Amino acid sequence: MSQSYINVIGAGLAGSEAAYQIAERGIPVKLYEMRGVKSTPQHKTDNFAELVCSNSLRGDALTNAVGLLKEEMRRLGSVILESAEATRVPAGGALAVDRDGFSQMVTEKVANHPLIEVVRDEITELPTDVITVVATGPLTSDALAEKIHALNDGDGFYFYDAAAPIIDVNTIDMSKVYLKSRYDKGEAAYLNAPMTKQEFMDFHEALVNAEEAPLNSFEKEKYFEGCMPIEVMAKRGIKTMLYGPM
Repeated sequence: MSQSYINVIGAGLAGSEAAYQIAERGIPVKLYEMRGVKSTPQHKTDNFAELVCSNSLRGDALTNAVGLLKEEMRRLGSVILESAEATRVPAGGALAVDRDGFSQMVTEKVANHPLIEVVRDEITELPTDVITVVATGPLTSDALAEKIHALNDGDGFYFYDAAAPIIDVNTIDMSKVYLKSRYDKGEAAYLNAPMTKQEFMDFHEALVNAEEAPLNSFEKEKYFEGCMPIEVMAKRGIKTMLYGPM
């Protein structure tokens, strides 16, 4: 196959990194991103690498697999890690970022690369005459998802993920909480709210009976066990939260 460029479909975390790495090696890239023309129920902006769940990229220590992967990416000139370091916020031993600043920086670095052409359009057919990287992730449009299924003759996967709540610091009574690191690693970056046994029981009761955000039409209650909504954990038992988020 003779061609002068490579297609990358999707400008999320993987697509942005793929496009940047290909271009850094002297190969022109056409990076397709449908947001700006067609959005998704989860995305709020048109920026690349938008974090729609947590702003944490998980652990950063070299003593675990995710930390080693980050270090490998740094040494390879990762645009994702460079942007994450520049927009880093305190999070103990984890690498967490200012989500807006992070995605804005990735967008600028990728879009301004001289060998990357950004095309804001929805791709509904998989190109067969050009080398193409498909990096559309779990929010792939229905039309393209059908083409991917037809190509690999397989079923799609599905899970319901939790989103980290964002709380206005001005609504917190700082006299009732304290700062501490997680697992005594890194700086004190997490607010902790101590509770008596009765306060915890009252909290659990309020949580399991609280009004829940309605599911979107395409969502089913099939949860990802590695990132579960706390209200679902609470409904499994009053002590379940004590062995995870609390």
